[in-house]
Amino acid sequence: MKFNTKLIHGKVVSGYADGAILPPVAQAAAFRYESMEDLEGVFQHRKKGYAYSRIGNPTLTAFEQRINELEGGFSAISCSSGMAAISAALLTVCESGDEIIAGNGLYGGTIDLFRDLEKLGIHTVFADHLTAEAVGGLIGERTKVVFGELISNPSLRVMDIPGVSNIAHEAGIPLFVDSTTATPYIARPLSLGADVVIHSTSKYLNGGGNAIGGIIVDGGRFAWDFNRHRALMEFRKYGKAAFTIRLRTDIWENFGGCMAPVTAFLNCIGLDTLGLRMERICFNAERLAQALDRIPGITVNYPTLPDRPCRELAEKELQGLGGGILSFRAGSREKAFRIINRLKYALIASNIGDLRTLVIHPASTLYIHSSREKMEEAGVYDDMVRVSVGIEDAEDLIRDFTDAVSGAGDGVNQ
Repeated sequence: MKFNTKLIHGKVVSGYADGAILPPVAQAAAFRYESMEDLEGVFQHRKKGYAYSRIGNPTLTAFEQRINELEGGFSAISCSSGMAAISAALLTVCESGDEIIAGNGLYGGTIDLFRDLEKLGIHTVFADHLTAEAVGGLIGERTKVVFGELISNPSLRVMDIPGVSNIAHEAGIPLFVDSTTATPYIARPLSLGADVVIHSTSKYLNGGGNAIGGIIVDGGRFAWDFNRHRALMEFRKYGKAAFTIRLRTDIWENFGGCMAPVTAFLNCIGLDTLGLRMERICFNAERLAQALDRIPGITVNYPTLPDRPCRELAEKELQGLGGGILSFRAGSREKAFRIINRLKYALIASNIGDLRTLVIHPASTLYIHSSREKMEEAGVYDDMVRVSVGIEDAEDLIRDFTDAVSGAGDGVNQ
């Protein structure tokens, strides 16, 4: 099956109870059993079943299985947010004294998380660009994981997953990829060499902007060295499944970052139209990027535009698609604000991946905890505008943005 057919007719969606076309919402805190022996077996993971929704729920399972099928993974675990998913994934393999290698061009919230992990003794080494050469020069004895975004938000750098994963694997290090901005429609990181894929489901997977969530997909192929990854030592008997087992029965369960059943249900509804939405969003984003790129004084960043540094990687890894985000530099912070404030169709909001076009000034919002140096390392500038393109008619979006740019002028009082 191709992508859209699998969304509607995949193995998982054809198996709902009573022939339902959507999974039922199991809005229950606990599940009863006929005997204490049965419940004991579930708690000891000897029997299938659900005991308490913090540690498992049928609606969550339905959503997890759909994402796992789309990504081609071994298992998937849903979380209360994208940040909860990143936190849980990293804490599953890292403990005090360990190091993470990450790219500079990350979402501001992820950079803030790495700052918090420092307080737990987990240090992050940042690469200017997450390339094979950069990663190879940074791996040390304490390195436990390489982490990066496939299409970084908002710098829009494209990671060379095969190159980075080859270098990491030679050193016995797994590669974790945040693929939120790509989605399985554009790329499947596990097939390119990644070991774990993470999504903020609040974005494109949900699509309607109506629920916060995250998900972690384990490829189940990485050969863990338990002497190196001491955090997994207790789970070594599970071999390549050690990451999944520790994540689900230890970190995820104990930290309590579970997804709500209603959120999983809303995500399942959103998934049905993921392919159609992404096709339209990518088309609109490229058209808008091309139109803005023709305006003097506006510097546009979008992966598939001519002469952009990531265009070749976009062709190789992203099926020639640039995703749904573009950014542009207006020349000054004041002009960026004037452009944003003049837009009629683009909503001023901090999310991405919505049906609606959303716009924001990252430097004054998403990166308020970062120094100017850190912002520029992440590809964020004081005159930058980030646009998450929606499914509106491309012609209307182009007219809206070009009118806003034209009306903003260059003078402070305009």
